[in-house]
Amino acid sequence: MTVQDIKEILNAKVLAGADFLDREVHSACGSDMMSDVLAFVKDQSVLITGLCNPQAIRTAEMMDIVCLIFVRGKAPDENMLSMAEDRELVVLSTDMTMFTACGMLYDAGLRGGTSIG
Repeated sequence: MTVQDIKEILNAKVLAGADFLDREVHSACGSDMMSDVLAFVKDQSVLITGLCNPQAIRTAEMMDIVCLIFVRGKAPDENMLSMAEDRELVVLSTDMTMFTACGMLYDAGLRGGTSIG
């Protein structure tokens, strides 16, 4: 699955990283707790979150996440979008809830990764 596929499934808006929509995605993680995300295996993943602050961008970078999806219509500020662009991170926003977004991606074939430990 590509980031473009995810954008279409979630009817999401591209807020940053439009040049990277062709990237392959192998797994997804849905969480507002970045400590939980840090326990997630990094493997061309998508992070689905409602936590709209710079920590989400930093966590995505640390975990080699290729796409960050903000749910419930949340949109990061210009500083966060600049951070994402500098890191070549795709940022999407969807009006869906996290539960619905995760369910739709699961139904389309995207699965979660493996926890460490």
